[in-house]
Amino acid sequence: MRTVFVDSNVFLRLFTSDDARQHEKAAALFRRAAEGKVALVTGPPVLFEVAWTLRASYDFPREKILDILSAICAFQGLRLLDANLAAEAVALAKRSGVHFADAYIVAAALATGADEIASFNRAHFERLAAKLTDF
Repeated sequence: MRTVFVDSNVFLRLFTSDDARQHEKAAALFRRAAEGKVALVTGPPVLFEVAWTLRASYDFPREKILDILSAICAFQGLRLLDANLAAEAVALAKRSGVHFADAYIVAAALATGADEIASFNRAHFERLAAKLTDF
């Protein structure tokens, strides 16, 4: 079976349906993956790009964006690199009200065993109860 890496624009066409032809092609790709005819893979940078584009270009609300990211994490036939971190980041973002990217940083820090996070963006990380370093 062939493996295909999925870029953010395929997910965007699937969830926004702003181009009917591309939406149908994306939907067909995911149907084939669910049927076991093709293996799909994607990674966290794609999730960041999807989240940013939905917020900046489509003005989707944060909760809708997180629902879409959750759906991507759960797609049958799609392997997500760092899937556990991505799922934890979505959960953290939903609980805290921060954006996915900041939640992902905290989830990654916890997963690596980091004691503290160095950031100038203190307010978002404090909302996640992350321990920040004074550097």
